[in-house]
Amino acid sequence: MPTTHPPHRPRPHLPRPTRLLVAAALTIALAAVLAPVLMDRGGDRDREDGAGQRPSSLTVATWNVCGVRAWGCADTGDRAAKTDVLLRLARDRDVRVLMLQEACADDVAAAVRELGTSWHSTFRPYTHRDASGRETTVRCAAPRSDRAGYAILAASALTRVTHPASAQPEDGLQRGILCATASRYDVRACTAHLTPRGGDRAHPGWEYRDDQLHTLVAASRGPRVVYGGDLNTPPPGTRNPSTWVWPSDGPYRTARECAQRSAASRAAEATHRSGHKLDYLFTPLPRLGCAVLPTAASDHRALLLRVNPT
Repeated sequence: MPTTHPPHRPRPHLPRPTRLLVAAALTIALAAVLAPVLMDRGGDRDREDGAGQRPSSLTVATWNVCGVRAWGCADTGDRAAKTDVLLRLARDRDVRVLMLQEACADDVAAAVRELGTSWHSTFRPYTHRDASGRETTVRCAAPRSDRAGYAILAASALTRVTHPASAQPEDGLQRGILCATASRYDVRACTAHLTPRGGDRAHPGWEYRDDQLHTLVAASRGPRVVYGGDLNTPPPGTRNPSTWVWPSDGPYRTARECAQRSAASRAAEATHRSGHKLDYLFTPLPRLGCAVLPTAASDHRALLLRVNPT
């Protein structure tokens, strides 16, 4: 069963009422930027140690596709450009688990068809809740009518698919968390898209990321997990006034971030064109490499983490 948390209580320095938990170019020259920032190419390809054994490396990526043109994505390319990036991540970088945000359902389906029968996906649509509590599905831009949402793609059957209930705005976009296990690797992936400050039109001062991060961490317990996504907050530290939203357990501690160089380090390369790091991958598995890959098909860069799943 999904794990939920009670609403976050107001902090003295950030008063707010208690909330209720609710369920709920451009063709890309990507090959030119595929040189790794931190990743060693030497072990990118899955290596089978023997019949029935797990590959000795697994590359997981998270990427905010910027597929909803109305969300500041009009200059980030068409469906073909975004699908091309997904295919290149799988084929050129040997990514075997893709965690996506702001993706269009048709783009996800097209990538899975192109990648072949070994690939599978699970998709969860965004909804929008208005002041009366009515929810409507978010659509990708006309002339398209497919749903916008977040997804997990894998070169493996996906099992134990869950959508942990997390705190969401009373009036605004309903983002969320999606988890699934890539059975070939016996690795569980959890992707999240968190609500930025001001995301509730009825209560623009309310903060949701703290409760959502606690839900994400609770859903990602275990030794064989990779979790993260677009967390819509910089890393914890003196330069981040919202540092308090980060849980005291899990991220950076029992699970290390993709590019984390030491136990005390919180610095990492920017993943958004604003110059901030907003995208993360955490794991307790041994990390073998990390890369940040720019692409003109989104305002976010793709973040790649290679782990040893054996």
